[in-house]
Amino acid sequence: MTAFGFLSTYPPTQCGVATFSAALLKHLTPQGSGDRAAVVRIVDAAQPAVYPDVVAQLVNGSPEGPAAVARVLDRFDVAIVQHEYGIYGGRDGADVIQVLTHLNVPAIVVLHTVLSAPSPHQRQVLERIADAAAAVVVMSDTAARLLNESYLVDARKVSVIPHGAPGVRRLSPPAAFDPFAPPAPSRPRPTILTWGLIGPGKGIEWAIEAFAGLAGVDPAPRYLIAGRTHPKVLARDGEAYRDSLKARAQALGVSADVEFDPAYRTTAALTDLVRQADVVLLPYDSTEQATSGVLIEAVAARRPIVATRFPHAVELLADGAGLLVPHRDVAATTEALRSVLTRPGLAAAMTAASGRVAPALEWSAVAASYRALAASLIGARAKATA
Repeated sequence: MTAFGFLSTYPPTQCGVATFSAALLKHLTPQGSGDRAAVVRIVDAAQPAVYPDVVAQLVNGSPEGPAAVARVLDRFDVAIVQHEYGIYGGRDGADVIQVLTHLNVPAIVVLHTVLSAPSPHQRQVLERIADAAAAVVVMSDTAARLLNESYLVDARKVSVIPHGAPGVRRLSPPAAFDPFAPPAPSRPRPTILTWGLIGPGKGIEWAIEAFAGLAGVDPAPRYLIAGRTHPKVLARDGEAYRDSLKARAQALGVSADVEFDPAYRTTAALTDLVRQADVVLLPYDSTEQATSGVLIEAVAARRPIVATRFPHAVELLADGAGLLVPHRDVAATTEALRSVLTRPGLAAAMTAASGRVAPALEWSAVAASYRALAASLIGARAKATA
């Protein structure tokens, strides 16, 4: 039996790191396993606890916070510390280093961002974090290569464990053919889907322009943009970005076919939405993104994908699960979407390609890798102190 202590943002915080931690915690402690886990939640100001999993808070900027949090995490067998520059206090999130240096139990640090061109201080922060950790997890081979090439990090500490995604539920077998059944309805309109927290940098403005170029595709597709505005973007700019997207769709004459759905969805409801998409479109502006949870979820759902050439997409779609397009290239994106929707056999081939890698991306497999890594660290610590 293993006790896992998490340091992370956590629901109801709306961010990818919080969602990741909630899913990993759930799959590390399945019913009947005997394992347990709890969370020290990272917040900018003290808040009432919402979930029983949360046993303490790290309030950014609190002078005594890091040492107090380390004492809480020392109650567990291993600490799993999520790292993203923007979630911790201090310059470039440097306050997490104090937590790690106060810890006595082994720490697994999960790097959600590895920059290819960090500032000198960002590089120093990440190197000090890795030095204090017992193990470092990255979520792609691209991120591991960046660590090796651009940072002074002990390669023996580094493990590649994918992000994780819900597994595919078994589908009911097809119904037997009924010669007396009414004729099937006409083909439904295909859905192109982009989802996640919305804000500048997502590239959705270019996606809308590309969608406007799909005239003549039959049946005519629709473009669904699902997700709320990122809380930090909302606090800074309100709905200016979303409003600009709506204005662009209106100007291009496709507003009737571009749908914005800001509804909050549970993990199960979001998974169902993704599996109903005909194409997943990831038009991100970033050329740095070495990890994308949305990309992992799309591949795990066996959906055809069109994505810009951000590093994680280049790596994960290399075997044919998707088509890659240059950043902000409207014409190339239009052509890729048209190909998936109209070229015979292409979407099926993409589905088959993603199906070959999807099992390793499911949360059960990812949790097993974390469990094995934790066991090795706990065993090494026991041997060292014997």
